[in-house]
Amino acid sequence: MPEQVVFWKWITPKLLGLVTQTSVYHWSIEGDSEPTKMFDRTANLANNQIINYRCDPAEKWLVLIGIAPGAPERPQLVKGNMQLFSVDQQRSQALEAHAASFATFKVVGNENPSTLICFASKTTNAGQITSKLHVIELGAQPGKPGFSKKQADLFFPPDFQDDFPVAMQVSQKYGLIYVVTKLGLLFVYDLETAAAVYRNRISPDPIFLTAESSSTGGFYAINRRGQVLHATVNDATVVPFVSGQLNNLELAVNLAKRANLPGAENLVVQRFQELFAQTKYKEAAELAAESPQGLLRTPETVAKFQSVPVQAGQTPPLLQYFGTLLTRGKLNAFESLELSRLVVNQNKKNLLENWLAEDKLECSEELGDLVKTVDNDLALKIYIKARATPKVVAAFAERREFDKILIYSKQVGYTPDYLFLLQTILRTDPQGAVNFALMMSQMEGGCPVDYNTITDLFLQRNMIREATAFLLDVLKPNLPEHAFLQTKVLEINLVTYPNVADAILANGMFSHYDRPRIAQLCEKAGLYLRALQHYSELPDIKRVIVNTHAIEPQALVEFFGTLSREWALECMKDLLLVNLRGNLQIVVQAAKEYSEQLGVDACIKLFEQFKSYEGLYFFLGSYLSSSEDPDIHFKYIEAAARTGQIKEVERVTRESNFYDAEKTKNFLMEAKLPDARPLINVCDRFGFVPDLTHYLYTNNMLRYIEGYVQKVNPGNAPLVVGQLLDDECPEDFIKGLILSVRSLLPVEPLVDECEKRNRLRLLTQFLEHLVSEGSQDVHVHNALGKIIIDSNNNPEHFLTTNPFYDSHVVGKYCEKRDPTLAVVAYRRGQCDDELINVTNKNSLFKLQARYVVERMDGDLWDKVLQPENEYRRQLIDQVVSTALPESKSPEQVSAAVKAFMTADLPHELIELLEKIVLQNSAFSGNFNLQNLLILTAIKADPSRVMDYVNRLDNFDGPAVGEVAVEAQLYEEAFAIFKKFNLNVQAVNVLLDNIQSIERAEEFAFRVEEDAVWSQVAKAQLREGLVSEAIESFIRADDATHFLDVIRAAEEANVYNDLVKYLLMVRQKAREPKVDGELIFAYAKIDRLSDIEEFILMPNVANLQNVGDRLYDEELYEAAKIIYAFISNWAKLAVTLVKLKQFQGAVDAARKANSAKTWKEVCFACVDAEEFRLAQICGLNIIVQVDDLEEVSEYYQNRGCFNELIALMESGLGLERAHMGIFTELGVLYARYRSEKLMEHIKLFSTRLNIPKLIRACDEQQHWKELTYLYIQYDEFDNAATTIMNHSPDAWDHLQFKDVCVKVANVELYYKAVHFYLQEHPDLINDMLNVLALRLDHTRVVDIMRKAGQLHLVKPYMVAVQSNNVSAVNEALNELYVEEEDYERLRESVDMHDNFDQIGLAQKLEKHELLEMRRIAAYIYKKAGRWKQSIALSKKDNMYKDCMETCSQSGDRELSEDLLVYFIEQGKKECFASCLFICYDLIRPDVALELAWMNNMVDFAFPYLLQFIREYTSKVDDLVKDKIESQNEERAKEKEEKDLVAQQNMYAQLLPLALPAPPMPGMGGPPPPLGVMGMPPMGPGPMPAFGMPPMGSY
Repeated sequence: MPEQVVFWKWITPKLLGLVTQTSVYHWSIEGDSEPTKMFDRTANLANNQIINYRCDPAEKWLVLIGIAPGAPERPQLVKGNMQLFSVDQQRSQALEAHAASFATFKVVGNENPSTLICFASKTTNAGQITSKLHVIELGAQPGKPGFSKKQADLFFPPDFQDDFPVAMQVSQKYGLIYVVTKLGLLFVYDLETAAAVYRNRISPDPIFLTAESSSTGGFYAINRRGQVLHATVNDATVVPFVSGQLNNLELAVNLAKRANLPGAENLVVQRFQELFAQTKYKEAAELAAESPQGLLRTPETVAKFQSVPVQAGQTPPLLQYFGTLLTRGKLNAFESLELSRLVVNQNKKNLLENWLAEDKLECSEELGDLVKTVDNDLALKIYIKARATPKVVAAFAERREFDKILIYSKQVGYTPDYLFLLQTILRTDPQGAVNFALMMSQMEGGCPVDYNTITDLFLQRNMIREATAFLLDVLKPNLPEHAFLQTKVLEINLVTYPNVADAILANGMFSHYDRPRIAQLCEKAGLYLRALQHYSELPDIKRVIVNTHAIEPQALVEFFGTLSREWALECMKDLLLVNLRGNLQIVVQAAKEYSEQLGVDACIKLFEQFKSYEGLYFFLGSYLSSSEDPDIHFKYIEAAARTGQIKEVERVTRESNFYDAEKTKNFLMEAKLPDARPLINVCDRFGFVPDLTHYLYTNNMLRYIEGYVQKVNPGNAPLVVGQLLDDECPEDFIKGLILSVRSLLPVEPLVDECEKRNRLRLLTQFLEHLVSEGSQDVHVHNALGKIIIDSNNNPEHFLTTNPFYDSHVVGKYCEKRDPTLAVVAYRRGQCDDELINVTNKNSLFKLQARYVVERMDGDLWDKVLQPENEYRRQLIDQVVSTALPESKSPEQVSAAVKAFMTADLPHELIELLEKIVLQNSAFSGNFNLQNLLILTAIKADPSRVMDYVNRLDNFDGPAVGEVAVEAQLYEEAFAIFKKFNLNVQAVNVLLDNIQSIERAEEFAFRVEEDAVWSQVAKAQLREGLVSEAIESFIRADDATHFLDVIRAAEEANVYNDLVKYLLMVRQKAREPKVDGELIFAYAKIDRLSDIEEFILMPNVANLQNVGDRLYDEELYEAAKIIYAFISNWAKLAVTLVKLKQFQGAVDAARKANSAKTWKEVCFACVDAEEFRLAQICGLNIIVQVDDLEEVSEYYQNRGCFNELIALMESGLGLERAHMGIFTELGVLYARYRSEKLMEHIKLFSTRLNIPKLIRACDEQQHWKELTYLYIQYDEFDNAATTIMNHSPDAWDHLQFKDVCVKVANVELYYKAVHFYLQEHPDLINDMLNVLALRLDHTRVVDIMRKAGQLHLVKPYMVAVQSNNVSAVNEALNELYVEEEDYERLRESVDMHDNFDQIGLAQKLEKHELLEMRRIAAYIYKKAGRWKQSIALSKKDNMYKDCMETCSQSGDRELSEDLLVYFIEQGKKECFASCLFICYDLIRPDVALELAWMNNMVDFAFPYLLQFIREYTSKVDDLVKDKIESQNEERAKEKEEKDLVAQQNMYAQLLPLALPAPPMPGMGGPPPPLGVMGMPPMGPGPMPAFGMPPMGSY
C-alpha cells in the first residue's frame, strides 16, 4: 500500500479499516491477506480530519466521517462531512454530518430486519444554526414494509452554540440513540420515533472517543483528561421518567416492551383492558405477548380470552393469543399446559414434538403427566426438562433402562430407593440386576446399599453366578474392610463351583479373606495346590504336599519358592521318602529353581543322603553353567562318570574352566574309563601332557598317543617326544611319530627338548626334509646351522649364504666355539651390541672400526665414542689410521665427522679434518668440510680462525660470519664479510658489535652505498645524534624511517632540520603523517606564511587532526589558519575564543550552529563579561531542552542573575520556545524576582512544568503561588494543605471552598473544619454546607461538641438533619431544649426519629414547661411506652392526649382503665369522649356497666346507638353475601356447561400450531383484601379517631 495512513480503526474484531489521504482500505488479520481497497474518498472530505469510520453488521454499508474548519462567518463552528458508501452498488453519497452510526430495526410486517443509518449534523446557513438528527433506512426491501424516515432537532443550550456532535452510539438493547458532543453533552433519542428522551452534560472536559457497551446497552467515553466514562440507562427509572416527566405514554410502553423494563405495568394493563373492551383481541394478544417482564402472561389473561364468546366464522381470541405467543417466543408453564391439553385431545402429537424441538413450550411435571397418556418417550423428555426427578426415575424403570437411572440421579442430585429398584430388577432380569448393582457400587460417595445385603438378595434366589460376578467386580480394590465378603465369595464357589474359586484364587485379586478357612475348603475340594498356598503350618503342608498325583508339577515347584529354607528341605525329604523315583524329578526341579534360597550345599547333601547320583547329576547339570565352584564341577564330573554319562564327562572336561584339574586327573586315572578322551582333555588343558603320555604309554594306549599328537594338539608333540625319550621309547616310534606330524610340529620346542637331552642329531632327517620342502622357518635353519657348526661342515659358507637363520641365536651359539664366526653372524644380522661386545672381549678393534664406519649409524657412533667406553681410544686410533683412509665414501666420512662432533671431540676432529682438508686429499676442496673446519676452530681453537679464513676460499662466508659474530670474534667476522663484499653486514658489525660509529662512517665514505649510510643513520639516531642522523638519511636517500625521525626531531626540538628531511620525504612518499608534521614544524618555527602556501598546494595532510594538534599545543594562530581553511567553524570559534576575538567567535559559532559550540562561546563570553554576545549565543542554546539547565547553572554560579533572567525573557519570544524556558524563568523569578512570579504563572500556566516550579516555590516559600500551581496541577489535597498551613499568605475563602470539594483525602475535610473553627469561625457554616455531601456528620458534631461550639454550626446541622443522623438529631434536640424552642423540637422529633428517644423523654418529663412535658409524653407514645405516656398526660391534665394514646396503643385494658379514671375524677365529658375515641377497644358490656353504675347512661348513649347500627349492618351484609354466593354457584354451573360446548367448537377450529384454552375455574383475579378497622355507616369522610358520623333514621 503506497499511501500513508491518516486514520485507522478496528471495524470488526478481525477487520482493520485504514484511511489514507485519498482512499479507504480493509485489512483482514486472518491468513496472509493484503489490504483491500474499498472506495475512494469524495471531494467533500478533502483536507478533512478523519474522526470516525464504521460499517454495518453485514459489512454492506460503510461510512467515513471527517471535520473541517467552519465557515468564514463562524469559523469556531466546526463543519462535519460524511461519505456513505454501498458495497453492493459501489456508489458513494456525500452528506453533511458530524457523527453517524448504523442500527438494525425490525419493522412490523417484515420478517427481515431493516438496516438504518443515524447521523447528526450541525450546520449554519445565513447566520442560522440548524442541528438535526436523521434516521434513514438503507437498502429498502421491495414489497416489504419499510422504515419511514425520521428526523428530530438537537437542542443545544445557549452556552454550547459552538458545540458539535463528535460521536454516536446506538443501543440495540434499548432501541435508543446516544449522541455525544465535544463539550460533553449527551442527547438520548428513541430509535423508532426519533423522539427526544434525555439531555445532560456528562463531562466537563471535551470528549473525543466513544465505544459501544453492548452488555449494558450503554457506551464508554474518554475525555481529554484521560477519564474513562460509562453511561447507560437506569432500568428501574427510565420508563417512569418517560411516562411521567416526558408524558409520552406510548414511548414508555414501547420502551418497556422492547427492553423488558419495569415501570409501565399500569399503562400496559390499562391499555390491555382498553383493547379488550374494544374487542381488539388481536392487538390485545400482541400486547400481552410483548408485555414487559411477562406482566400479562398469566392464567387470568388466558381465562379472559377463554371467556370471550366465539363468533361464527372467526378465529377464537384464545387461539389468536396462543398463536401470537408462539410467534413471539416461548410459552410459560401454564400456557404450555393449556395448549398441550387441546393438542392431546385432538391426538396431534406431532405438534407437541415440533414445539418441544423448537423450545416453544416450558416443560413441567403436569405437562409430562398429560403427554404420558399418548407417548411415553415424549413424556420422559418433558420430565427430564422439567426436572421431575421421581417421574423420570419411574419412567426409566418402566423402560428397563436402569443404568440411566443412576446417571440421571447423579446429574440432578436425586436419591431413589435403590434396594426396591434392585429387587424389582432381580425378578425379571438377573444380569441387568448385576449391572445395576455394579453401577450403584461405582457411585460417588459409595454404594447406597450394603454389599452384603446385595449379595444376600442374589443368594436368596440361588443366583450364585450373579452374586459372584457382582462381588468380583466390587471387591477389585481389595480393601481390608471387605475381608468377610472375600471369604464369602470364595466359600460359596468352593462348595458349588470349585473351578471358579480356583480361577479367582489364581488371579490373586483378594488378600484379606480368612485363609485357614479357605485352605480347609480347598483341601476338601481337591484343590491341593490352593490348600498348600493357604496353609501356614508345616504339618498341614507336609500332609497335603505328598499328593503329587493331583498337583501340577510346575505349580508345586513354584510353591516351594514360597516356603522357608528349612520347610522346603523338610518337604523335599518327605517327597523322596515317599517315592524316590516318582518324586525325584520334582525335587530336582525345585532344587534347580530355588538353589540360591535353599543353598547348593544343602541340596547336594540331600541327594548324597539318599545316594542319588542321578539326582545329583540332574541338579548340578542345571547349576553348572552359573557356578564357578571347583568342588561342584568335580562332583558333577564324578556323578556323570558314575552314571555312565561319558560324553557329558568328556564335554565338561573340555569346556569347564573351574574344576580342580589335579583332583579330576587323579580321579579319571583311578576310574580307568574305557575312553581316554576325558583324561586327554584334562591333561591337555592343564599341562599334564607328560603325565598323560606316561599313563598312556604304560597302559599300552599308543593309539591314543598318536591320536593326541596328530589330531588333538600337535603343538604338544615336543613334550610327548621328550617324555617318550625319558621313558626310553624306541627311536623308530619317535621318528615315525615326528614324521607323521611334519609341518604341524613346532620346531623350536622340539629342538629344545632334543637339545636338552643331547639328542639333536635325531632331528637331522626331519630338518632336512623341511628344508627340502622349502621351509623358511627360522628355527629350522637355526637348528640346522647348529648341527653344521658342530660338525664343522664349512660353517662360513652357511653363515654368509643362508638368509633364514637368526643371527642372534646362531651368533650366540658360535661365541664360545669360534668368535670370528660369531662376528660374521652378527655382521650379517647387524647385531651391534653383540658385535661390539664380542670384539671388545676378543680385542678385534680393527673389525669393530671397519664395522662402525661402514654402518654409518649415529646411535652406534654415540655408543662407541662414549667416555665410559674403555676401548674408545683404541677404536679412534683404528678409525683414523685404518678405517677412514680406506673409505672412499663421502657419506662414511661425513657420518664419522658428525659422530666426532656429537661426541664433543673437537681436537680430534680438527686433527682429522686438517689431515683430510689441508693435505691434498680427495676431500681437500670440499665445501662442507672447509665450513666444518672453520666452525670447529671457532668453537675449539679461535686462534686458528683468522689463518683458516685467509687460507680457505670455498666456505659459506655469510653463515660463517654470523657464527663468528655469535662467538664474539668480531674482527674475524668483519674480515669474512669484507672478503665476501657483504658491506651492510660488515658495517653492522662495526656499529652493533665493535660499536664504533667513526669506523662505520669511514667505511661508509669508502663504499658509498645507500644501505650502508642508512644503517649509519639509524645508529646515529639511536645515539641521539639527530642532526647527523638526518643528514645521513638524506645521503642515503632513505624515507622509510620518517616516523622515528619525526619523533626524535620533536624530542630534540630540531624543527629546522626536520623541515629539510620532510621535504625530502615528500618527494618519495605521499603520507598524511609527513604533510601534517611539516605543517606542525612550520608552525613551531613560526613560518605561518609557509603554512598558508603549503595548504593551498596539493597535499594529503589530515588538516582536521593537524588543526586539533595545533590547538592542543596552544598554537592558536596556526590553528586558526587551518580551521578557517577547512571551514571547521566549531573549532574556529573555540580558537577565536582563546585568542579573545569574541565577535569573530560568535560569527563562527553561528556558522557552526552546534549546541556545544554555542555553549563554549557563550560561557567564554560570560566569563569575559561580554553579555551581549553571550545572550546571542544563549538564545541559540536554550531552545534545546537538554542544554537549558546547564546554561542556567553556569550563569547562576557566576552571579549573573539579571543577565540570565534577561536571556530567558528574550527566549520567550522565540519560535522554538519550549516548556523548559517558561519553567526555568519561573524558577528564576521564584529565586530572584518574586514580584513577577504570580503574573508569569498565570500568563503561562499551560506551558509550565508545574511539578518543577512547585518544588521551586516550596523551597522559596512562595505559598500563594504554590497554592495556585497545585490547583492548576489538580493537586487539590496539597493545595488545601498548603492553604491551611500558610493561611496568612495563601488563604482565600472562595478559593479554599473550590479546592476543598475536589480533594481526595477525606481527612482534609475535618482538618478544614478545625482550621475554620480556629481561624474563621464566622465562615464555618458556609464551609460546612459546601462539604455537606462529603462529610461524616457524626464526626463533625463530635468535633464541635468537644470544642463546645455546637451552637456555632446550628445552621449546618439544620441543613443536614434530613439525613436523619443520630448525632445531628441529638445535638439539635439539645439546642432546642436549651433554647426552649418546643415547636422546633416537636417538628424534629416528628420528622427525624434516629436519636435516643427514651433519654430525651426522661430529660423532658421533668422540664418546667408544659409543652416540653407534652413532647416527652409524645415520645413515650411513639416508643410504645403507653402507660408512661398516659401517666405523664394525666399528671398534666392533658386528657385528650391520654385518649389518643389509648386509641393508638390498641390495648383494651388501658382504655377501660382510663374510663374508670375519668369516672373517679368525675370527668363525664371526658368519659363520653373516650368512648368515641376508643370505640374499637372498649367492650360494650363494660361501657354500659360503668355508665349504669355511675349514672352516666346519657353520656354513653351515643356509643350505644353506634354499636347497634354497626351490628345491624353486619347482619345485612351476611344475608347479602349468602344470596350472592348462591347466585355465583348457579352462574358457575351454567359457565361449565358453556365451556364444554365451547371446547367442542375449539376442537373443530383449532389450527395446527396454536395452544389450547385453560381449564375451567382458572379465570379472574382474586378480590382485593379489605382494610382493617370499623366499616363506615354512611357517606362522608372518616374522622381521625373514633366513630364515624351516624346516619339518619
